[in-house]
Amino acid sequence: MSNYLIREIKKNELDELMRLIGEHTAYEKADFTSEGKKERLKTELFETGSQLHCWVVEIDQVVQGFCSFTFDYSTWDAAYFIYMDCLYIRSQFRGLGIGSAVLGKLRKLAIEKGCGNVQWHTPDFNAPAIKFYKKNGALSKNKVRFTLLA
Repeated sequence: MSNYLIREIKKNELDELMRLIGEHTAYEKADFTSEGKKERLKTELFETGSQLHCWVVEIDQVVQGFCSFTFDYSTWDAAYFIYMDCLYIRSQFRGLGIGSAVLGKLRKLAIEKGCGNVQWHTPDFNAPAIKFYKKNGALSKNKVRFTLLA
């Protein structure tokens, strides 16, 4: 097993993050354009008060995955929760327990911050991810996700 580290992203890793985001969107069969996004992510990730957080998965000193998340508030639960926006690890490093370690670290952070839970979504066709999340104790709720363009 390779040596890995789950840690905060560094400014000089934004180009690699953009490549990983491109790979992730392709994996989920979604459209992606990088135009202007690197600078916006730089602002959100490294400016004080931002809601966006990003960990990278460093394997043998090379960034091979990432997890991005925000803290949000649930009216139904009357409590904060962590919303995991993305979890992506390059395919050759899946099945080694790294994704489970990321989820464990998120769960620990949720407890430390007094959050009620961690939430996320994945496409219904992503059977490997669904199996992985259920194996890690996640519960699913069937809902239809909508997007209203501004």
